Order: sequence, then C-alpha cells, then structure tokens
Amino acid sequence: MVTMGESKMSSTASVERVRHTARGSEAGGASMDGTTWAMLAALSVLWGSAFVFAEIILKEVPVLSLVAMRIFLAAVPLWVMVVVLKQSVPRSAAVWSGFLILGIFNNAAPFSLIVWGQTGTTAGLAAILVATTPLFTALIAGAVLPDERLSIRTLSGIFLGIFGVGVMIGPGAITDADGDLFHQLAVVAAALCYAIAAVFARRFTRFGVPLLTVAAGQMALASAILVPAALWIDGPVFLHVEGADVWISILGVAFLSTAVAYLIYFAIIRRAGATNAVLVTVLVPVVAVLVGAIVLGESIGAAQLAGMAFIFCGLAVIDGRLMHVLKSKGAR
Repeated sequence: MVTMGESKMSSTASVERVRHTARGSEAGGASMDGTTWAMLAALSVLWGSAFVFAEIILKEVPVLSLVAMRIFLAAVPLWVMVVVLKQSVPRSAAVWSGFLILGIFNNAAPFSLIVWGQTGTTAGLAAILVATTPLFTALIAGAVLPDERLSIRTLSGIFLGIFGVGVMIGPGAITDADGDLFHQLAVVAAALCYAIAAVFARRFTRFGVPLLTVAAGQMALASAILVPAALWIDGPVFLHVEGADVWISILGVAFLSTAVAYLIYFAIIRRAGATNAVLVTVLVPVVAVLVGAIVLGESIGAAQLAGMAFIFCGLAVIDGRLMHVLKSKGAR
C-alpha cells in the first residue's frame, strides 16, 4: 500500500525528471546518442561530396557564381517546402536579423573564403585549417553557452581529431604550402565563421522557429547578398553552362550538399549542441578520401588509414561511452 507521503514524493520525483528532461532537450544536450551520430555521419557524406561536385562545376562556372548558384538553388526547394507544409513565416525583425547573421556566417562568408583561400594554398592544408572549426566552436561555446562548458575530454578529442586530419593529409600539406599567408588566413577565418554561426544558431533556438524555416531563411538572405554580386562580377554565366555533368553537380551540391545538409545540421545543433555539430568538419576529409577512392579510383595509403584511426579515436573520446565501458571493465 502506498502512503500519501510516498505518493507525493513519487509525484515530485516524476516532475523533477520531466523538468530535467525538458532542460536537457531545450539545451540541446551535450551527449551524442546513436541517432545523432548517424545524422553526423550522413552530414559528413553530404558535405564531403560537395568537393566532388565543386570540382566538376568549376570546369564551366567561376567561383563566386558557383557559390551563388549553390545557395540560391538550395533556397528555392526549402521555401517551396515551407509553403507546402504551411509553416508560418516569421515577421519578427529579430528573427530575420538572425537569418541574416546565419546567412553571412554560415553560408556567404565561409563558402567564399574557403574557395578563395584554396587558390593560394594546398587543398590538404585547407582541409586541416577547416578542421579547426570544432576547436573554435568549443572555445566560443564554452564562453557563452552555460551548458557547453569546455571539458578536458572534449578538448582532448578535438585535438586528436585535428591531429588525425593532419596525419591523413600528410606533412606535405604544410611543407609544400608556400602560398600566400592571406589565403591561409582566409580559410582560418572561414572556420571561425562556421564556429560563430554554430554558437549563434544554438542560441537562436530560443525563438522556436522550425528547422526548415531557419534553413530557408538563412539561404534566402545569403542569396540576396551573393546573387547580385555574382551577376555584377561574372555576368549570367548560368546561361552558358552546357555539360550535363555540370548541371547534375550543380543540382547535387544545391539540393543535397546544402538544402538537405543544413536541415540535418540544425537538427544536430538542437539535439546535441554547437560543439558536437561542427565535429562534421573533422569527418569531411575522411569522406573526401573515401569518395575519391570509390568514385575516382584513388588509392588509400597507410597515412590515410592512420589518420582516420586518430579521428575516430578523437570522436570516441568526445562521445565518452567507449571510455565509460573500458573503465567499467577495468574496475571489474
């Protein structure tokens, strides 16, 4: 028989569990469950494939026009979905200001900086520099987000991942990087932009805007910046694109590597926080190597395998569950 006091205590405990769950959900959580890891893997495939798409597109389309077409063509289906699903369009100036910030720091600026930076440095070094995004994000998030404070485990995992990218790319990426320092700093600036955007997106969730609308809003305002600039500088180059492979790649990079990818990206931020979401930048080089081996027939050497091992070890350290299992076995 349950007494009134026991019932009250049980009820109070249940309420506390609900509150705790709600707080964890609202905070986005610091842990990564199996679903979130699967989402991160899918996102790394979509963003890693963007490099292959871009390589094909650049045969006929200049850099700025490529970025503008990628973002504009991603915005169109997203807004069609907003209309079809009858999602309300925000009218708040604060929300649209947030879309503008995300459009600049998540799309327009980093896309342009990375492509321009790669014209003056090696692709390998660029990959290493972009892979520093989780480190910047952890530092910024640790300073401004109460539930994403820096831990030794997270920092150790991030450094292991970045080291793994360096091993995978090889020392030649640095020793052969005799390009302009400003081009290398541009790629670092892109990584910093991604970090700022991720942390801002994490705080932006307080507005309660649906993920689809957030993705569509940032793409629309990024397009408003880039499309006029591309038309002014490059002209209407899209009228002269002839290759079917180029058009397929344009649609692929817009719909898959941008529209779908950002829906997954924002979902990860809401589920697991900003620092965990940008771990994708460490996984992208792995995907690029694997796609190169599958699609282009490139070989995978010992350095690539060793680098991947370091990356996965770093991710395992951040996840924490493997370390917990090992400690439990050691204790037994």
